[in-house]
Amino acid sequence: MTATDQKTTHILDAALPVFVRFGFRKTTMADIARAAGISRASLYLSFNSKEDLFRAGSARAHRQAMAEVEAALRRQGSVFDRIEAAIATFQRELIVPLGASADARELFETNMALAADITLEARARFLDLLSLALRDAADEGEIDLGAVGAQPTDLAGIILAAMSGIKEIRGVEPGLGDDTRLFVRLLRAAVAPSPTAGKPA
Repeated sequence: MTATDQKTTHILDAALPVFVRFGFRKTTMADIARAAGISRASLYLSFNSKEDLFRAGSARAHRQAMAEVEAALRRQGSVFDRIEAAIATFQRELIVPLGASADARELFETNMALAADITLEARARFLDLLSLALRDAADEGEIDLGAVGAQPTDLAGIILAAMSGIKEIRGVEPGLGDDTRLFVRLLRAAVAPSPTAGKPA
């Protein structure tokens, strides 16, 4: 890592708690410089504005989170155990940090205003990864998608929609959350292969 990269990482690490504490609108570049232990002039050498800084933080967070999501889905274990781990990772890395703020709604709205492309690209990647995991599980007979008349992409989309809906209704939970666990249990039961599947009549 170059000195420039180290400085950028240090600034982004220092900025997140400031945004969480004050919200986006009330945070100033002076606040961030103070938290990072550098001058405002030095901060402006790295970022032109707090908007640029926030977007860079979002890009880094999504990049790191999706790498961990991919790793979770590559682990050993049942497909739904791996999906639960991937969801928990996604929430822990991307939802919980901003959700801890009293200004969480403003921060999430700011993220969509400044980094919608980054967020939507990560969501599309998550959809693809879930679809692939479900398709592989169906091919191996671990799940039966015919039981619900759905394709892997359909089911993956429902999983992501449920995550968003639960967050909106229940708020941000630090772990996987009881509602998400219940949803995954229902999904697991719905596509469990029949005990008689593959047996001669």
